[in-house]
Order: sequence, then structure tokens, then C-alpha cells
Amino acid sequence: MRLAVFCGASAGNQPVYAEAAKLTAKEIAKRNIELVYGGGHVGLMGILADATLEAGGSVIGVIPESLKARELAHQGLTQLHVVKDMHERKALMADLSDGFIALPGGAGTMEEIFETWTWGILGYHRKPCAFFNVAGYFDLLTQFITHMEQQAFLEPSYRNMLIVDAQIQSLINNLVTYQPPAIKWS
Repeated sequence: MRLAVFCGASAGNQPVYAEAAKLTAKEIAKRNIELVYGGGHVGLMGILADATLEAGGSVIGVIPESLKARELAHQGLTQLHVVKDMHERKALMADLSDGFIALPGGAGTMEEIFETWTWGILGYHRKPCAFFNVAGYFDLLTQFITHMEQQAFLEPSYRNMLIVDAQIQSLINNLVTYQPPAIKWS
């Protein structure tokens, strides 16, 4: 099994975010799950990759040429795929992965997990999408997703495609045992 993890190119301003990346890495490696991620050596991405490798895990990075050229690519990965652009990066990460986790991050992290979730809604894949809700980081976002559903912009079955958990062990358990909900196509 392979899980893609989307997370910040920054470590954030709270030590708990780096600790969460390390916990995620250890749990992934312990279960012999391969990590697929953005290929960088900075921020939570670098912490996640380094900790996975230190725990004996396999790490597959996918990085666009422009970011590699800026010397942001991690040089010690199990595999590093260099692609043309961000569109190819996301497509390859989706193809390589059996599920997706968002750790704390910024606009790029949100864009990646939301696009992946949207692809699931549209039926392009039936893979789980999850938010590791570290220290309540995604609380406001999950409230807004509930608001979208309450305002009839989001079907309940689409909401049910998301896994949100503050404990990495149970989050990964839910990813591994995920059964896609029935989708109501209107």
C-alpha cells in the first residue's frame, strides 16, 4: 500500500506540527506502507521524508522541474520522480497512491487535498482522503465543509468520503479499511 501525504513546505510555528509529521512517518513505516509526497527537503515535507527513512520506510518523491531547479528536492529518497509541472505532480501522486492524507499546510496543501477529494467526487478514483487534525488545525475547515453541506452545495455522501481524525493510528486504520460510500449522482 502507498499513501500520499500533502503537507507544508514550512514547519509552521508550533512544534506539534513537526511532531505530527514524525508520528505520521513512524506509523507509515511501521505498517510497511510506502510514502508518496511532494519530494522536497524543506518544512514538514522534509521532516516527514527524513523520519520515514529513519524508521526504515520507503519514500517516493514527486517534484516539478522548477522546484528541483531551486534546489528544493530531497536527495536521499527511495525514488524521486521529476515531472514537468504541478499538474503532472498531482496526477502522478494520485496514480501512485492508494489514499491521501493532509497534514497542516498552506494553500498548496489545501489545493492538493481538495483536488484529490474532487476527483473522488467526480468518480475518477475511489480512494480515501483524510485530514490529520493536529491540535485542531482543521477544525474551522471541517466546520466550513459542514456549512457547505447545510447550504446544499455538498452532498452528504461527498462529506462522508472524508476522514478527519486527531490520532494518526486510527486515521491510518480508517484509510487502510476504507470502503467508499455510495455516491448520489444528480
